[in-house]
Amino acid sequence: MANPVISVSDIATAVATSKRIPEFQNPPEAAEYEKRLKDTPHLILVAFDGTRPVGFKVGYERDGTFYSWMGGVLPSYRRRNIALRLAQKQEEWARKQGYKSVTFKTRNQHKNMLLFALKRGFNVVGFKEKGDVMTNRILLRKVL
Repeated sequence: MANPVISVSDIATAVATSKRIPEFQNPPEAAEYEKRLKDTPHLILVAFDGTRPVGFKVGYERDGTFYSWMGGVLPSYRRRNIALRLAQKQEEWARKQGYKSVTFKTRNQHKNMLLFALKRGFNVVGFKEKGDVMTNRILLRKVL
């Protein structure tokens, strides 16, 4: 496998890729993406191995910050720095757009995502209980 190419893409490609990520149970459909991204600055990045999408990252402006909403990498492409490259490209774009920070939420069950964020300089800035300890939400922020 060559090093996947990361480029700006579209909602349909992000949605199709998200459906192939096993950790996502009932990932959002295109209508939810359209609702969140309509009339707001946003960025959709997709990592391609040739023409095959193997990872994605979607974010948009929310409450004056850049909110990294959805993202993931296909299991067979993990541990190849694709998530890191997607995150770096997203943060670089956000910085150039004038955002001072990036925020995102994850669930307690996604330990690898938490570790990835903490290693990359994110700090826990909020927490929301959801009934089941594994689905509790953790809000993280990184100053750019």
